[in-house]
Parts: sequence; C-alpha cells; structure tokens
Amino acid sequence: MEHSNNMLYFVNKKDYTDEEFKSLLLNHKNIRFVSLVGVDLGGNSTDEKIPIELFLDDIDAFLKSAIQTDGSSVELYDIATLNNAKVDLMPDTNSKWYVDYNLEHIDKETNLPIGTLKIPAFLIHDNKKVCSRGILQKAEKNFKKSLIELFKEYPHMIKNIGINSTDDIEDILLTSATELEFWVNTPEDKADLEKLAVSQSLKEQYWKRTHGIIRTCLEKSLIKLQKLGISPEMAHKEVGGIQSSISIEGKTNHAMEQLEVSWKFDTPLRAADNELLVREIIEDIFTMNGLEVTFKAKPIYGVAGSGGHTHVGVSVKLKNGKMQNLFAPKDMTKDYLNEIGYGALMGLLYNYEVVSPIVTCSNDGFERLVPGFEAPVCIVTSVGHTYEVPSRNRSVLVGLIRDAKNPKSLRFELRSPNPLSNTYLVIAACYQTMLDGIIASAKSKLSTKELEKELSKGFGDESFYLEKNRVYRDENNVFEHYNNEERNERFGVPPTTVYENMKNFDDYPGKLNSLKNGNVFTDKIINSFKIGAIDKWQKELRFRIIHDHMDRLRSYVKLHTKENMDALDEVNWNAISELKFKIMKDTLTSKCLFTKITEAIEAKDYEVASNLQKELSDNMKELQSLYINYEKNIF
Repeated sequence: MEHSNNMLYFVNKKDYTDEEFKSLLLNHKNIRFVSLVGVDLGGNSTDEKIPIELFLDDIDAFLKSAIQTDGSSVELYDIATLNNAKVDLMPDTNSKWYVDYNLEHIDKETNLPIGTLKIPAFLIHDNKKVCSRGILQKAEKNFKKSLIELFKEYPHMIKNIGINSTDDIEDILLTSATELEFWVNTPEDKADLEKLAVSQSLKEQYWKRTHGIIRTCLEKSLIKLQKLGISPEMAHKEVGGIQSSISIEGKTNHAMEQLEVSWKFDTPLRAADNELLVREIIEDIFTMNGLEVTFKAKPIYGVAGSGGHTHVGVSVKLKNGKMQNLFAPKDMTKDYLNEIGYGALMGLLYNYEVVSPIVTCSNDGFERLVPGFEAPVCIVTSVGHTYEVPSRNRSVLVGLIRDAKNPKSLRFELRSPNPLSNTYLVIAACYQTMLDGIIASAKSKLSTKELEKELSKGFGDESFYLEKNRVYRDENNVFEHYNNEERNERFGVPPTTVYENMKNFDDYPGKLNSLKNGNVFTDKIINSFKIGAIDKWQKELRFRIIHDHMDRLRSYVKLHTKENMDALDEVNWNAISELKFKIMKDTLTSKCLFTKITEAIEAKDYEVASNLQKELSDNMKELQSLYINYEKNIF
C-alpha cells in the first residue's frame, strides 16, 4: 500500500480484514467508485463504475459474488453465445488493486481527484474461467506442479545444479516483465517519411535527451508509476522520430517521437496486469498534455515499429532460504544454460508455430514483422559467442539474457510481441511451450554439452526433439548474413497475414498439444481465439484497410504540367497511374484488387483473400516509393 498527499494508490487486499479495508477506504472519501477489470481473449479490459457504497456495504459478499455482464460486451467467440450469453466478473482477491484517479474531476469535499478502485477480475462462463487472466493463472500453476513432478521422476535435472531433492524446494517462482514502446506526436502532424527514415538510419533520436512537454510527460508517467508500485526502471527515446521544434510561446511543435518505458519483474499475472496499467497511465498523462499516443505496432510504414518484448524466467526458493535461477548453469563460465534452461529454450523455439498466432493476431502486428528494423521474423535464437561474453543479437526471435557475474538475472527475451499483443496469453504460451521442451530434455538425459550441440545443430542433422531440416541457433545478424530464400530454408517460412498465422493451429496439431498440457489452453479457448482473430482480420481488411488505401490512392495526384514537365515525369506518372488502376479501378474486362478482396471475403474464401492482401501490401509499398520519387522530381 502507498499513501501520498492523502491519496491511496495501490493496496493488497489480502493484507487486511474486511473491517480494516473498509476503514481504509472511508478515510479516502474521494475514492467514489469500484471497477472490476476482466480481460477477454482479445486482450480487451472491462471497466465500469460501481458506487463505492455498494462495495462497502458488505465487502465479503461483494467479493464472493459476481457482477453479471453478457457475451456481447466481451470477446468470447463461440463461448458466450446468443443462447448462453451470461458472463460473470469475479474479483481476484490475490492480485494488487490500484486506484485510478480522474485528474479532471476534483472532489469538492476533499479537493482531491475522484478515484476508482480497480480490482482485477476473472471472466466466468458456465462456472469456468474463460478469460486471459484465468488462462495465465492456470499456466503458472501447471508449470510449477509439472516441474516438481518431473524433478521427482528425473532427479538428475536438479542434482546437476546442486539441489539434492525436491524436498529441499519450498517454491518455484516464475518471473516475467515486458518493455513498452510507443509513438507520441502533436495532434494533426503528418509523418514526413523521408525525414523519419533518415533520422532513424543516423540514429539521431536513439537514447537522446527528451525536451519540452514530452520530457515532462515522461517524467510525470514515471513518477505516477512509482506511486502505483510498478517500479519503473528506465525510460528513453527509441530509434524512431524526428527533432521537435519550440514555438515563440515555448510550446512544443511538430513532435513525433518514439519512446520506451520498462519496469521491474513480477509474477506473470501481475506483470501482465502491470502492462495494462502502464498503457493507461501513459495515455492519460500524454493526452492531458495535448499529445497523441499510439501503441500500434506499425503506426508509420517505412520506419521502426514498436515492440513489447516479453521476458520470462524461473527461479527456485529453497527451504534453507537460498534463491537459485533454474535456467542458470552451475558454472556460468563453462555453460550457457543448464539442462532445464536448454529444454525451455528448445521448447519455445520448437513449438513457436503455435505461439506465433497468439503473439501476432492483427494486421497492424504483421506490418511490423518485416525483415530488418530489428523485427524478428525467423524462429532462431542466439546464446552468445563465448560463455564469458553475453550476446545481444537483436535479429533473433528469442534472446538469452545472461550475465556471467549475475546468474540470478538469466532469462529469455521473446522479441516478437508488440504493445497490443495479449500479454497474458503470450506469457502463458511461453511457459507452456518451455515446459514441453523441459520434459523432452529430462527424458533425453543428455548433458549440457550435448544439449548445446542439439540446439546448435546444422540443417539436415537429426535431433531427439528439434526438426531435422531446420536451424535453431545462429550468432549472425540473420537479415544481413542471409538472403530471404536462405532464411526461409534455414528457419522456416514465416506467416505474413493473420489468416496464415491462425492456420498454424490446424497445421501443427502435435505442437498444439504443448499449449493444451494441463488443460491450460482448451480446444474451446483456442477455437474462440482463432475465430475472433479471423473475424477481426477480415472485417478490418474489408472496411478499414481498403478504405484507408482508397484515401491514400486519391492523394497520389498528378503534379506536373506541360510547362514544368520532363519526359521522365510522364513515365513516372504513367507507372503510378497504372498501379493505381490495378489496385482500385474496375473496368469492363477486369476487376481491381479491392473488388477481388471484397468478393473473396464475402464468399468466405479466406485463403484467396489472404493471398490478395499480400499482393495489395506489396503494390501499396511499391506505389508509395514510386510517388515519392515522382514528387521529388517536380520543379
């Protein structure tokens, strides 16, 4: 719990009796509402305003009962159906509760902002938890329980790192964290793609000093997060953006910058809750100061997108009080990982085809996953060039974060998530697939050197677990060292549309079993997630992407006249015009891409629609490049 200026910011309910908690809230009269925060399968959180009096009247009854809603208000496709739509919000009494203050609404009695006590909750349907928080909670329990059972059956896994028996283990601790990148700009400012691209290539903004209102908002955000107990660790400029200007009045003009905020590790469930809260705080503070914030993965084509890198680790608490990293080798100068760590890393890589749909389920997410710009599209890891010197290869999917002097900090970094990925499901999928690899490693009884050799296998080499015709470890920059065909052959062909990604659930049934282990991801949950993603994909493609592209195409107008033209201008414009017709204009003899996509969606031929979307994306990128070159040559 934390107080500041008579304001309550967060609290752990389990530390209080109902009467103590009631007294606490009565002493903060500006807290006027309660809100239950459930998170559906699409990553959307609920928010409502319940008068605090209803909560205080009988706290125990409120927490044991549930607030009812219906399936139309949450994303639970084929679960909350029209004839069975009742969904309950059940408060999570073990989570951290926080107070959301409305700084624009001041309570006249206390002269403090009106607060809402936000309580993380579970979505219940047919007496089952069907929400993102519930799935992650099950994944945590399954991972811990399964590891203890595995160590009892294969004791060499812990004896090799100095733990004699499972009887010595008090608890297994899972730790997770995310990093949040986002773009901020002054309203109505449009991107100058060339300036942004040049600034990015010159790294003019990366980790540079912030100025003006952006600096103020960043500082306010960190201070607010500290008060909420999130423990921010760092905030800085990212690679994207251009230098803003200052008006005569001292106001920031033409701001367009990419920023990043990171904070301390926590339990998986709290880590995901924290990210949800951080996004809200950042958006509120920047917006109140007249700036626009976007957490989209690729808000501006042609420059760096925003990531939401996810870190996962596992430690063990022994009964003698000692804490030990379960992935770290006995001697950090002689191995990269121990048997458990190698198994976890291989499990995440081997099963990534069924993790990928969970990580990237939006058109925006795929716009970021383009080779280059440090966007990971290849299923490959880097562990380091030597045991003593850690590697930070930013071109790989999964990074091994290690410091030979600090084994407790060893963890894995999944680099593919974006700020709007469903962090609850991403973390759950990571632990489920890592568990699959740990089980395989235990059964193999291979040593750390043998497991390192397995992870480092060449193309065509047999493996007890990994695919024969794949490479899983590479210390090179995979975007510079290999061409596209070589990458596809070594690491597999990455999906490029939402539909292609969702097909992985059907195409890899064996790997899908890793998610189903312990009944964490059920068939019903997976099917609901897939249906929801495809439904949003096709609607966005038809009603948003096509319409946005129409506006862009209409903005590409003829600029040259007979008086200022050269033959080159006419050639350039003809190429632009021809491509515009192909994309947008129907004729008596042919249909344009827009029409073909619309017809394919109406016919529910999503395979065709997906292929046409890829063609459309390529054409739009080509058209943008053509028009920029054409525009530059106009006198």
